[in-house]
Amino acid sequence: MISLALTKGRIETEALALLRAAGYPLTEMENKGRKLIFEDGRLSIVLAKAPDVITYVERGVCDAGVVGRDTIMEHASDLYESLDLGFGKCSFALAGTDKNFFDGYAHKVIATKYPKVAKDYFSSLDMDIEIVKIEGSVELAPLLGLADAIVDIVETGATLRENGLFVLREIVPVSARLVLNSAARKLKKQELDDFIGNLKKALEIL
Repeated sequence: MISLALTKGRIETEALALLRAAGYPLTEMENKGRKLIFEDGRLSIVLAKAPDVITYVERGVCDAGVVGRDTIMEHASDLYESLDLGFGKCSFALAGTDKNFFDGYAHKVIATKYPKVAKDYFSSLDMDIEIVKIEGSVELAPLLGLADAIVDIVETGATLRENGLFVLREIVPVSARLVLNSAARKLKKQELDDFIGNLKKALEIL
């Protein structure tokens, strides 16, 4: 049996539709209540928050996981990214109010929920920046003068526009991915190959 950590919420809904199309009925999940672990004979599913999906897969508690690329970029260090599932699409973007953000060489302050992603991006540009971690509505930071710009996930851009911000530059596209535990790739190779094959066939249908 394959154990799969699945991100709760919007990714969960679309992932379950894909799994059912791939031949995994998951009848236990139709009236799940507060239960967090489910089985259908071939698949054991653990519902978890996105960063915990990374932890469970890296630690080998689960063989595989479904999680957004944003979480992988921010939190993952030792897992195998196997398949782009094509849903949960959005992008990391740099946003702010100053169209001249990239002019000159001044020190910049960047507010974000994703400090690793922001640091990696600006390191590639060799810019002098300071990162401020924000847990809530990161759009507030430029409006209150705390930061020059933000790095955040953008789907439609509506929240940015409503707060007078706009995308200065898209950083990288994001979508849901299937990730695998490094050891499970070897120990459960045939089972995981079959599982991935079933998902690929379902993706062609959906």
